[in-house]
Amino acid sequence: MNTFQRIAKTMNAAVVPLLNTPVVGRRLSKSVAVISYTGRRSGKTFRTPVNYVRQGDTLTIRVVMPHRKTWWRNFYPEPGPIAVAIGDVERAGTAVARRDERGGVRVQVALAT
Repeated sequence: MNTFQRIAKTMNAAVVPLLNTPVVGRRLSKSVAVISYTGRRSGKTFRTPVNYVRQGDTLTIRVVMPHRKTWWRNFYPEPGPIAVAIGDVERAGTAVARRDERGGVRVQVALAT
């Protein structure tokens, strides 16, 4: 595990409990969700906090430094199942990752109704 991965793991471990606190959690949940997905190769279930923007039943997750992260590849180029916990509500959905012309990655999540 490299330095970046160690720092990210520590930060993620600190953010997730904050999402469950009454005051801070309500504020954080407006832009931070916890996604759960199954690794395509490993078959393991992973949970990670992400920043998102919501429009109706669609979430957009901008992947910062995609070259250093692997989770989004589970949804590239083909869509895959995902669970999204916003506050104390978890919803299922389908996610697909797209690369832009400059190498940026955005993950679109269509939440099930």
